[in-house]
Amino acid sequence: MPLLGSMSGWHRYPHRHLHALPLRRTGGGDGETSTPPSPSPSPSPPPFSSLLTDRFNRRHDYLRISITERCNLRCLYCMPEEGVQLSPQTELLTSSEIYQLSSLFVRQGVTKIRLTGGEPTVRRDIVPLMHAIGSLRADGLQELCLTTNGIALHRKLDSMVEAGLTGVNLSLDTLDPFQYQIMTRRNGLERVLQTIDRILEMKRHHGARVKLKINCVVMRGMNDREILPFVDMGREKDLEVRFIEYMPFDGNRWNRRKMMTYHEMRDVIRAKYPDLAKVQDHANDTSKTYRVPGFVGKVGFVSSMTHNFCGTCNRLRITSDGNLKVCLFGNAEVSLRDLLRKKNGGNPIDEDIENVVKMNNNNADRRRIPGPLVDEGEKELLELIGMAVQRKKAQHAGMDELALLKNRPMILIGG
Repeated sequence: MPLLGSMSGWHRYPHRHLHALPLRRTGGGDGETSTPPSPSPSPSPPPFSSLLTDRFNRRHDYLRISITERCNLRCLYCMPEEGVQLSPQTELLTSSEIYQLSSLFVRQGVTKIRLTGGEPTVRRDIVPLMHAIGSLRADGLQELCLTTNGIALHRKLDSMVEAGLTGVNLSLDTLDPFQYQIMTRRNGLERVLQTIDRILEMKRHHGARVKLKINCVVMRGMNDREILPFVDMGREKDLEVRFIEYMPFDGNRWNRRKMMTYHEMRDVIRAKYPDLAKVQDHANDTSKTYRVPGFVGKVGFVSSMTHNFCGTCNRLRITSDGNLKVCLFGNAEVSLRDLLRKKNGGNPIDEDIENVVKMNNNNADRRRIPGPLVDEGEKELLELIGMAVQRKKAQHAGMDELALLKNRPMILIGG
């Protein structure tokens, strides 16, 4: 029995894919092998909008959208122990609204969208939503990614690859089942490891072009002894483990003593692997990337607290309730939801998402007009977005000041 189940669904929507392409057979007889076809060239992105360029000439071409406040875990650094007050359903963005905002941002120059939460896989309609957003490749979208805890991902993974999934950031802070239960206040490590294996299997044997990154928040005295076991995951696995400095958010009881710096983490690794080598980072990378010679995978460090990367930040965030955050650590927000719903009397826009996609595709000629504005409502939205981007600061506050700053819990921002 195949480990991954049927892959036949990959062939249903070949034109919607970003990089998840159907397989073709080469050779013959016993030498027959499966290889992915050459990808069709992505359309050139539209001219980049000045509205997404801030005072410091940072171009924001990466949009992170939280599609739910709900989660099936209760991680120590993300969710306050007492839980969070969830927003009424009517205050959360509908799939139609998420798609409309995605389309608007892509037409202004955004090339990468990441869906976050909460835990995005608990949203019932996440697969059709991803199909809809994946169709924006025609407008210049190049990457469609997901941040997840991996608990339920394996059940939806095939359909998501079909929809155009190109990257998975999987949050995993321990490889020990008992410690996992302590850190997440739930069981489920076995299912997470199953998800990792499925992604790697799809990459190796089915041509799936999905980048896999493991995000590990390191807390001194909690999971810092597991740094080396995580590094060893990359010995034969095509993945990148990223060690993240513990960051302060509402309700996570952050303190400086619990935070392990990236220099300390790197020193732990070099004590065993002294030839740990720096590799070239890409523009706008949030992590400093290294590789142990001979290893398939890589290691990264996200040093938000001790060595920020604000100067090259290209990210914007939309929360589940429709607020735009220009900085993860900033508490300034503007509501895109309220302005979007203005044309609907302030009520949720809950149209069938397939019809909304069709309408968007029918407007293809209008989308090609430089600086496209479909209606007055879009113009107002873009003006609001532009003003928020222009107010973005050169860098976020220092770690001690952040610990005192009022901000949302991480689960209500979107990872």
